[in-house]
Amino acid sequence: MEMARKLRVAVLFGGRSGEHEVSVRSAASVLQAMDRERFEPVPVGITRAGRWLLSPGGDAAPLLAAGRVEEGAGRPVALVGGTASGAPAILIPIEGDGAGAAGGPEPVDAVFPVLHGPNGEDGTVQGLLELADVPYVGSGVLASAVGMDKGIMKDVFRQHGLPSTDYLVLTRREWEAEPERVTREIEAGLGYPCFVKPANLGSSVGISKVRGPGELAPAMDLAARHDRRLVVEKGVDAREIECSVLGNDDPAASVPGEIVPCNEFYDYQAKYVDDRSKLLIPAPIPPETARQVRELAVRAFRAIDAAGLARVDFFLERRTGRVLVNEINTMPGFTSISMYPKLWEASGLPYTSLITRLIELAVERWKEKDHLLSQARNLTESSPQ
Repeated sequence: MEMARKLRVAVLFGGRSGEHEVSVRSAASVLQAMDRERFEPVPVGITRAGRWLLSPGGDAAPLLAAGRVEEGAGRPVALVGGTASGAPAILIPIEGDGAGAAGGPEPVDAVFPVLHGPNGEDGTVQGLLELADVPYVGSGVLASAVGMDKGIMKDVFRQHGLPSTDYLVLTRREWEAEPERVTREIEAGLGYPCFVKPANLGSSVGISKVRGPGELAPAMDLAARHDRRLVVEKGVDAREIECSVLGNDDPAASVPGEIVPCNEFYDYQAKYVDDRSKLLIPAPIPPETARQVRELAVRAFRAIDAAGLARVDFFLERRTGRVLVNEINTMPGFTSISMYPKLWEASGLPYTSLITRLIELAVERWKEKDHLLSQARNLTESSPQ
């Protein structure tokens, strides 16, 4: 009996965002844990300049060695779609750029874009993968873009009746042109404390907690250095709860977990540097609250039409016990000790099995789309002109 061919899965990591190093750490874990009986990983690192590099012989070590993707760590390649119906996408060496392009084209059956932040999980790479007609892990263009933009995300959540904190969405130009008016609007609508964030960034980069009037201007200036759109949220006295979601049209939620940050809030330092924050899995919350968190996580997932995976973050108000949806992350941190896979492990799905399931979901979604496109072509061809 002939053995089934292994799927060649390109693992994309690095990228041009401020979360480049986080992406490299996530990809290292994925590459190490991927089931080699079913899949052949194809490591593809993206430099900060946006160049795609493929290691000779599929060895990820040169791309991972520095903790970031550096020029010269692999041969430059470009992704193109298959040349015939059902043919895999291809990574083609780029000749003549001085970096060495030895080797031929590399076929790719699926892509796992372990990319965080802008130019990674915001719909841009997803659009490229759609054009290449290749299955890929995670949400499509629309859900990725909505999930990346905190302002649009909150607008969608509000339209779907999901409970959340009060917020304002402003532009850098508004703040620079009329800081006094913007300050009055924030103070009247939200008050202090409040949080100021770039609309399109993750890993808590550029986020500040503003405790009073003297801290607002520096916080707005910091966020404006990262994005042209700014989100200001009303501060709440709350615990931070997270829940992982997995699936396509029939998503399931994991057990909830709680983050006890070592700093005043779960900022970049607390997430990736200090290593003193606590992850409590499962979260020590009442069963009814846990049920509500899981229900709201699935509703948030469906509200933006997410696919594959997402982590939904919540506030649990200390005084009232009210559960508020904070945000959704369509490509959360994916190291073996990150909250997303740890929540699924606690729910009975180990890390390697989770990776396998995500690739399966990507292929299922692609096959469904391909079937619908084929039906549409047949209807068009059979219609009288």
